[in-house]
Amino acid sequence: MKFPKYRLRRLRRTENFRKLFSETKLSVSDLIMPYFVVGGKNIKQPIKSMPDIFRYSIDKLLKEVKETHNLGIPAVLLFGVTEKKDRIGSYAYNKNDIVQKAIRTIKKEIPDIVVITDVCMCSYTSHGHCGILKHNLKKTNNKLRTTNYEIDNDATLDTLSKIALSHALAGADIVAPSAMMDGQVQAIRETLDKNGFKDVAILSYSAKYASNFYGPFREAADSSPKFGDRKSYQMNFSNVKEALREVEQDINEGADIVMVKPALSYLDVIRDVKENFNIPLAAYNVSGEYSMVKASSEKGWLNEKKVVLEILTSIKRAGADIIISYWAKEVAKWLICNSV
Repeated sequence: MKFPKYRLRRLRRTENFRKLFSETKLSVSDLIMPYFVVGGKNIKQPIKSMPDIFRYSIDKLLKEVKETHNLGIPAVLLFGVTEKKDRIGSYAYNKNDIVQKAIRTIKKEIPDIVVITDVCMCSYTSHGHCGILKHNLKKTNNKLRTTNYEIDNDATLDTLSKIALSHALAGADIVAPSAMMDGQVQAIRETLDKNGFKDVAILSYSAKYASNFYGPFREAADSSPKFGDRKSYQMNFSNVKEALREVEQDINEGADIVMVKPALSYLDVIRDVKENFNIPLAAYNVSGEYSMVKASSEKGWLNEKKVVLEILTSIKRAGADIIISYWAKEVAKWLICNSV
């Protein structure tokens, strides 16, 4: 039976009609708000390339997280930013690291918010890579240099497991390994289970591409590689089948949630993962995606609110169950206002 055109017109003739018959609906409960945590007190430090996003000391962070929780956003994702760096990223699993302290503080004050922690080494290594290097580095003119380096995958797994365990001990609900090391999910799952943390979930950055959209984040987290790039362990942005293999491997190793990162230029990957696997799927609306829109809206070229809602709806429409976004708080406010 042919569907008359005038019926379609009637269903989209007003804003309330369009809302009523929308096939995809964005909800506050879909969102996760990321935060950058630093040491010290009373710090709210702006990030130049990410307008309206800040690095927070724990006391300031707590106030932010309380507001996030009151808006109905169910979870936060924590990234540590530190000056305490070494070649092996050892401070990342120190029980007194800023992330561990932040977890304890948040869970004590707001026990029902879900705390997710990034499990990686790039902000904690002096060279800025996500793993331990096999070769020695040389310092020339106070700069790290090497002509021949390789990530030691197996040695890195041990460190990632220690980081994840330290976060679980502090009270994290979900750990999120983002280093893209082979076998990282299995190593972390075994470590958590062995130490009595079977209920701590793993959100794996399963399909994390070697993207050009990460620049602002690297400023925010002070995590830029001091040499080379991350193409040897992050994915080629030309590939989709590889992403499906990576996701399948992580599921087999024990991941509870998988992720595609970035989101906006990888909507096809999100769709393919959703159609091939029956598992909660997260997508990361990354810093470059955020900053592009911010810059354009500041110029008056785009309407920020309308564009952001369109972008996040497209990510959900592609198949994401969970969206990590620096706009999470703003979007929650917009959605709450529109629902009144």
